[in-house]
Amino acid sequence: MATMKHYNSLNEYLKSKYGKKVYKLSINGGMTCPNRDGTLGKNGCIFCSKGGSGEFASCAKLSIKEQLELAKKRVENKTKDNAYIAYFQPFTNTYADISYLRKIFYEAIEPEYIVGLSVATRPDCLENDKIKLLEEINKIKPVSVELGLQTIHKKTAEYIRRGYSLNVYNNAVERLHKADIEVVTHVIIGLPDESAEMMFETVRYVGKLTDGIKLQLLHIIEGTDIAEEYSEGTFKVLTMEKYTDIICECIEILPENVIIHRITGDGDKRSLIAPLWSGDKKRVLNYMNNEFKRRNIIQGSKSETRAE
Repeated sequence: MATMKHYNSLNEYLKSKYGKKVYKLSINGGMTCPNRDGTLGKNGCIFCSKGGSGEFASCAKLSIKEQLELAKKRVENKTKDNAYIAYFQPFTNTYADISYLRKIFYEAIEPEYIVGLSVATRPDCLENDKIKLLEEINKIKPVSVELGLQTIHKKTAEYIRRGYSLNVYNNAVERLHKADIEVVTHVIIGLPDESAEMMFETVRYVGKLTDGIKLQLLHIIEGTDIAEEYSEGTFKVLTMEKYTDIICECIEILPENVIIHRITGDGDKRSLIAPLWSGDKKRVLNYMNNEFKRRNIIQGSKSETRAE
């Protein structure tokens, strides 16, 4: 019998942690990014959309409470458990004065239906006082921090205009773990000029450090600098078949204790240029799940599988 590879998805992890179905509510803290305000650059990372990768978040002009209520209404018909994580998603969500962060983070965890806080940010925007604030909140409700690493390769990092070194990421993970805060790392699959082996090197590296990982397909979005390069034909995007092959290998590489938060991605279909196949999420997931079955990749821990 072929060897089975087990992996834990975010849904399974949250059910195990909270004992119920949990949804994330995307909210907008109204922040920008050092890669956009002139500190490091003005155009952002080469792939980043005008919405700062938070197209599904509400308007920042609304209060945090209003945003949570609106986001909750969008998904509450899918669940009876009334359990949600407040997710600060667009741009860099620790890139603000500590007093402002304290205000909005505490507002976000105030409702009873909020069981945890998730903060997406850059590793170079995690000064010690901000980690101390997150540590403080973590004692009230669980906190996780999402770091946009994308790649460990210096040449690619410079190309995408990431703006910080790998050591900055390493240091941020170390300090977050010291504060007992869970870390989730974003990795982009399909960046120009990266071979599959380079992507696997990133996943191997991250798998040794992070608690969770988001494996994100490179999307070409209207209005981004990478869209201009794509239109000039300087590189090609991955096919669904090749992407799935890479994801299967990434799952094989990752330690089973690393929670896989995402195996693809949801781009805004209205602004998606390529790959167009990624816009049909149901078809993509069906194809990927069929490949998982064929390769004996099983969702769930070994103990859960034995219990079944």
